[in-house]
Amino acid sequence: MTQLQGIAASSGIAIAKVYRLETPDLTFSKDKIDQPDHEVKRLHEALETSKSELEKIKEHTKKSLGDEHAEIFSAHLLVLSDPELIQPIEDKIKAENVNAEAALHETANMFIDMFKNMDNEYMRERAADIQDVTKRVMAHLLNVTFPDPALINEEVVIVADDLTPSDTAQLNKQYVKGFTTDIGGRTSHSAIMARSLEIPAVVGTKNITSQAEKDVMIIVDGINGDVIVDPTDEQVETYKQKQVDFEKQKQEWAKLKDEPTVTSEGDHVELVANIGTPDDVEGVLNNGGEGVGLYRTEFLYMGKSQLPTEEEQYDAYSSVLKQMGDNPVVVRTLDIGGDKELDYLDLPDEMNPFLGYRAIRLCLERDDIFRVQLRALLRASVHGNLKIMFPMIATLEEFRQAKAILEEEREKLTNEGKEVAEDIEVGMMVEIPATAVIARQFAKEVDFFSIGTNDLIQYTMAADRMNERVSYLYQPYNPAILNLINNVIEAAHAEGKWAGMCGEMAGDEIAIPILLGLGLDEFSMSATSILPARTQIRNLSKKELASYKEEILSKGTAEEVVEFIKEKTQ
Repeated sequence: MTQLQGIAASSGIAIAKVYRLETPDLTFSKDKIDQPDHEVKRLHEALETSKSELEKIKEHTKKSLGDEHAEIFSAHLLVLSDPELIQPIEDKIKAENVNAEAALHETANMFIDMFKNMDNEYMRERAADIQDVTKRVMAHLLNVTFPDPALINEEVVIVADDLTPSDTAQLNKQYVKGFTTDIGGRTSHSAIMARSLEIPAVVGTKNITSQAEKDVMIIVDGINGDVIVDPTDEQVETYKQKQVDFEKQKQEWAKLKDEPTVTSEGDHVELVANIGTPDDVEGVLNNGGEGVGLYRTEFLYMGKSQLPTEEEQYDAYSSVLKQMGDNPVVVRTLDIGGDKELDYLDLPDEMNPFLGYRAIRLCLERDDIFRVQLRALLRASVHGNLKIMFPMIATLEEFRQAKAILEEEREKLTNEGKEVAEDIEVGMMVEIPATAVIARQFAKEVDFFSIGTNDLIQYTMAADRMNERVSYLYQPYNPAILNLINNVIEAAHAEGKWAGMCGEMAGDEIAIPILLGLGLDEFSMSATSILPARTQIRNLSKKELASYKEEILSKGTAEEVVEFIKEKTQ
């Protein structure tokens, strides 16, 4: 028996035998060749076969997981058609008279190393995309069978160094009961897909592949992050009971699907969901979401070769609003640039993209892009309860300028005879400490605040949340963060406005009682977190938690805050 600890990436318990998902042997020799045209032809045949497979995987993913996840394969297909990658491979074949395998390997590695060494997460993910895609091409050049998880037809737990997006998209949850990997984190493609598929997963175990042999029994605890290889009979029985308990818990949560979110005294708070595409709305409704607290519109812009048209955007926004009926839908305007690049926009290279030319900064300068989005949103507003918020606002001038552009577009549409809803609330994200500090000034002009804790925490603590060396400073419960959040909530309430939160912190079981005590009005989280959060809130007294507010805010460390709130709520 071997027990490993990793990162709990997707809840649930999996017990089954090990299926090792390994990349086939892609070793090759670097050969001098006489017919470079023949090698170029071989390269293009392998590229075409790979494209055909990825198109099938993309369609499969679209049906099983929706458009947002399928867009990953749009990005992969773009890599296979990118002349900046393909041309250098062809040039190397012709200039050095080497075989296609050697030219592919050397060129791909050059790009992978370049992207891996970049400072932002988005670009590092591009390295993984190139690696995934070029392995597939190499397998076809070598006539080696590429692994196809879709063919698994017995109950297994997948063990791998890492799972590529194309691997994860092919998983059939009827047979794949869970997976565990050496590397990866909660925000990796595979972890996000696992949560969508509701497959238990533990990632980042460091060395599961060296510990788990094929067909050995394995337990993956996606709740606590534990992995047990070759468990004892007693451990298997214990975890089977945990499986039963977890399923019962899910059934209990499901009973609250159509219930309001109320505290033990009957105070109502809003539990809403974060989404990326219209396909995600089904998950919101199935999990009892009371609205959408964050619609990330950048997915409309990513994985494409050009900007989405006004009509494309109108259709997407209308679809979400219609599906949600009278429930609120908070749409965040385009948050692109910096760490989220678009191939078709010539954006500057930046030393620190998180603090750079992105979000509202880009939109105010490129108002041709911004105005198209605002027109589409205003036209769609008649189909539901739309609220618009601007991201990355640092100054009052930025908010005023963005709102003025919105009003100009409203007036133009009215003059064109197009109908626009009259009472659209216009708010902003609070993710920059400067904004939180002078929230009272902002509260006089906005209709609402939505606190984006993912960025607010890293900006306040001066710690990149993707940097493992300083990850200990990513502290949601740090008193500095809590005091900023409290400042925002108090400022909103002083002006009769509401304050929500759409960062990961909103669905965190330690944070929920703290935020309830601070008076947060709206909690926006991943759809699968809604029912557990509703269950938790029903057992909490807002009045009692509010009485601890001053004591919590005066604590010195995050650990002291956690210790205090656990003592009071457990």
